[in-house]
Amino acid sequence: MPGKPGIPDVSVHAQRWREHGAYVVAAVAGCIVGLLGGAFRWCLEQAVEFREWLDGAAVAGSADWLVPVTLTAAGAAAACAIARCVPQAAGSGIQHVQAVWLEEGHARSLWLLPAKFVGGVIAIGSGLVLGREGPTVHMGATIGAEAGRRAGLDPDDVRRVHTALGGAGLAVAFTAPLAGVIFVCEEVTRTVRPRMVLLTLIGTVTAVACARLLVDDVQAFPYSPPPAPAGWLLPLFLLFGVVMGAVGAAYSALVVGMLAVCDRLTDVPPVVRAAAIGALVGLLLALDPLLVGDGDPLSEQLLDGQGPAVAVLAGYLVVRFAAGPLSYAAATPGGLFAPLLALGALCGALAHAAAAPLLPVPGSGAFAVVGMAALFAGVVRAPVTGTVLVIEMTGATSLLLPLLAASFAATLTANLLESDPIYDTLRHRMLERP
Repeated sequence: MPGKPGIPDVSVHAQRWREHGAYVVAAVAGCIVGLLGGAFRWCLEQAVEFREWLDGAAVAGSADWLVPVTLTAAGAAAACAIARCVPQAAGSGIQHVQAVWLEEGHARSLWLLPAKFVGGVIAIGSGLVLGREGPTVHMGATIGAEAGRRAGLDPDDVRRVHTALGGAGLAVAFTAPLAGVIFVCEEVTRTVRPRMVLLTLIGTVTAVACARLLVDDVQAFPYSPPPAPAGWLLPLFLLFGVVMGAVGAAYSALVVGMLAVCDRLTDVPPVVRAAAIGALVGLLLALDPLLVGDGDPLSEQLLDGQGPAVAVLAGYLVVRFAAGPLSYAAATPGGLFAPLLALGALCGALAHAAAAPLLPVPGSGAFAVVGMAALFAGVVRAPVTGTVLVIEMTGATSLLLPLLAASFAATLTANLLESDPIYDTLRHRMLERP
């Protein structure tokens, strides 16, 4: 029945809240995600600076390798111990966001936030080859779901806000708001729905705006892109994409294989296993800091065209190709995206070195940019997300056609090799485990 004259109709307000309340929740929760994600990035920067200070102080000592080995082993063990206290806090978390959207799982409690935050800062800050985006996506989604529940949204809208704020987390991790929206549509929901797009837009905009209060909003990789390559060079980028698709399939298989090997080591406690992995990564850190970590400093060098000799680049590629899956198998909070981008940049620099004597190709920085997106597409199987993400991080709009061509070829090649998208595989693995 309609309300009495002068008295608001409660049912009308309730209907309006059901229709539009999710947008308000996405905006408010986006602010929280931005502040938390910005704090996470700031803490990671401080942790890396502290680690570099310790490494520099150790150089003056007689056993300069002992400090990074001990530090990374202790960090991996501590992060693994923290993750074991909260279900699904280990690893990226993107597979769990997918599972919630597909109604194969439930959003985690707020206890996930300190586990992901503290564990991620310790694991990534100590030098493991992991990225910041996975924990940020998972924390963002958790905040979205909790905000939706507390606001009284219906279960479908709680699920939508959970997914939308996961995209906001990705946007904050890389200062890439458009990539956050496309990530939700292409990788998580795999559909374009107006309500979902609007919720994600609101969440990403407010999240990135609030994150600017704590971290710089400049491009992740400042880069002066070259003019657009000639059209007749596109087949070269297509061929490069085919190679990246095969590399991506191999990388995905190695990630899953390394996890399976660790699963079979039932006699070794997970924390001890993580410490052993951390010690190996710490030894690499003692040899050369560019061999480990999220890979951002290495990517910056390659984009500037200031990378080392070809033989050294090949060594970086081999080591980081194995160190990424090994670090992920330590079962600490941490993602796969950032190390993938560095690995793709290495492949691009090596491809330029191989093609430059034969063809008038663009600089090595252009191939590094294309390699980042192509390898991402080969592993994650989200070519548009990878292309937009790399463009937002580098500003390389002139390379749009090579980026799309290589990403298409990488995706098609990985599909032909029957390599499943990495997060589908990790989600199935998560659901099969007790």
